Amino acid sequence: MTYTLDDLLHLMARLRDPQQGCPWDLKQDYASIVPHTIEEAYEVADTIERGDFEHLQGELGDLLFQVVYYSQLAREEGRFEFEGVVDSITRKLIRRHPHVFPTGELYAPLDTPALSEAQVKSRWEEIKAEERAEKSEPAQLSLLDDVPAALPALSRAAKLQKRAATVGFDWPEALPVLDKVREELDEVLQAMADGDSDALEDELGDLLFATVNLARHLKHDPENALRRANRKFERRFRFIEQALREQGLTLQDRTLDELDALWGEAKRQEKNLPSCG
Repeated sequence: MTYTLDDLLHLMARLRDPQQGCPWDLKQDYASIVPHTIEEAYEVADTIERGDFEHLQGELGDLLFQVVYYSQLAREEGRFEFEGVVDSITRKLIRRHPHVFPTGELYAPLDTPALSEAQVKSRWEEIKAEERAEKSEPAQLSLLDDVPAALPALSRAAKLQKRAATVGFDWPEALPVLDKVREELDEVLQAMADGDSDALEDELGDLLFATVNLARHLKHDPENALRRANRKFERRFRFIEQALREQGLTLQDRTLDELDALWGEAKRQEKNLPSCG
């Protein structure tokens, strides 16, 4: 037997049954579920990045359950139901892909002329602008509306920069951005010399923002780049731990120079392995 989406919706309703449901699930609300949603989304990303496709189905199920959970909470409050979630995203995607659904009909014949990627992107931005205008008062309308404040900071910085770039507020190429990174680094050094903690945090933020801009101009996602660097650091640090463990030693038994030498050995060994960051 294979369970269906209807079965999952029924399971969710049972978990939230006021008399016979699960005590933990009955205590939850929208806000308490958010951390789990974020965690599940990152677990999907991590599974894909590691190429662990054997477990991807299960991780996607965990993420889907988050949507079902919010929908059940909304159903109990008379706000909307899961079917409304499906309907709204389907309508949105039809509206945002007029080059695929020119009549606005989901099942219309596939006989539309192909558009270039640039044409598709241009039309997409036009539609997004129309949607922002519908949500905001004209006097308060901003190009940066609907860039979620809850995004990870690196991802949000990239999204803000991309949005501003659509109206030409951007450097034409990467080299001037690299100069900006150097400028921001100099300002960090000055704040360090001044001993001004508040200014230092401000300048560090500017440096990170400029670095995100550099990554964007070099056609790399900064969040992905940093996750790759995190994995690299973890991999090499674990190498050091294992090397010392085999010698019957601990990290505290070695000087920083000795640990750095092991770090260099980890790097040398990685050169002989494929796809190492």
